[in-house]
Parts: sequence; structure tokens; C-alpha cells
Amino acid sequence: MMRAYEETYLSDAMNNLGDMFNYAICDLGYDAEEFYSRFLVSGVAEKFGEGNPRYVAGFSGAELAGAVLCATEGKRPEKRPSVACGRSPEYWSGWILAYYQWFTGRSFAYMKKRGMTFSKVMSLYPTLHEADVTKFASVADKIIEKHRKEETSRLQQIRKDRGLTQRELAERSGTSLRMVQLYEQKQQDIRRAEAQTLVGLSLVLGCDVVDLLE
Repeated sequence: MMRAYEETYLSDAMNNLGDMFNYAICDLGYDAEEFYSRFLVSGVAEKFGEGNPRYVAGFSGAELAGAVLCATEGKRPEKRPSVACGRSPEYWSGWILAYYQWFTGRSFAYMKKRGMTFSKVMSLYPTLHEADVTKFASVADKIIEKHRKEETSRLQQIRKDRGLTQRELAERSGTSLRMVQLYEQKQQDIRRAEAQTLVGLSLVLGCDVVDLLE
């Protein structure tokens, strides 16, 4: 997998994101989830995830927090960061999120949408903060996969929007009822369906083939 930035910058990225959350939550008093949401909508998360050198290694944690707050509140904080003693849960959560984002290439928004909220990450601190980072990655993968499977599939959502039952869709598209069920339950990857199947489904549903892909 191509990483957004070279591994030589990873340590700085992890430390800076850890410092950002520690500063914003512990020093500035922001609610953890509120600040994480600000981080996601500010544009900073996107630039960080893309490996923009200025955001990954050029800014300190406090400067990153300032960029987030400037974008979402129109002002930068004046309070100086305190000297942290060891790794706080807030620091560790930002630190490990930076690693996981780099390791998987998934965006921070994607991770949050599928269960990796900041609160969830912090809840893993007692059991995982002394473990190898790959252990966290394994746990996070399982959480995201569980949430992904529980999400309504695009096929199911579009079918319901059109007012069709699974049987009606199957009969009109020439697809077996069982396959429609498996695609909707994500037990079968619709991205691997035959082109003829995808075209048939999309014609009945009145959508583009790409609209059905997860």
C-alpha cells in the first residue's frame, strides 16, 4: 500500500497529533468528541491524512490545534500548552490515531463514521496503551468491519427508496433472490458481481452501476 507520507515522518506525525489533542482537551478544556469533530470539518484532518508536510511535521501540536480552532471559530487560542508528564489518555488517543490512519490509508472521517470515535479510542487506552501499535490496528480493524457490516448497503437503500421488495428486484433484474439478499447483507461483495448482474440491477433501480458499489 502506498502511504500518504514516508515512515520517517511518522514519529513526528504521531507525537504532534497526540500533543494537539492533549492541548485542546486538557489545556483548553474542549470536550473530546467536540474537538475531534472540529478537527474533521476544519480541513486540518484532510491535509494531515494526505501527508501535507506542513501539517504532518511542520506544525507543533498546539499549532495544529490553533489551525483547527481558527478554521472553526475564527480565532487561535492564546493559552500556552502545559508541560505534559508522560502520555495522557488524550495524548495516546491522538498518537495512535495518527499511526492507524497512516497504516491503513483510511481517512479520519471514515474511521469515525465506522465506530472509531475519539471516545472509543480513549476507552481502549487502559488495555492497549502499553501494547504494540499493531495490536491496536487489529482491534480497530475489527471494530470498523463490524460497523461496516451493520451499515445499510447502498443496494438496500436504493431498493427501498424505489419501493421495491427484494423479490421484485430479483425477478425484474434476472438476479436470484438469494444473491440480492447476500449483496444487501454484505455477505457477498457486490464489487465482485458480474458486469451483467450489476447492469441488470442498475437498470431496474434507475441508477448508475457505481451507485451500487460500497
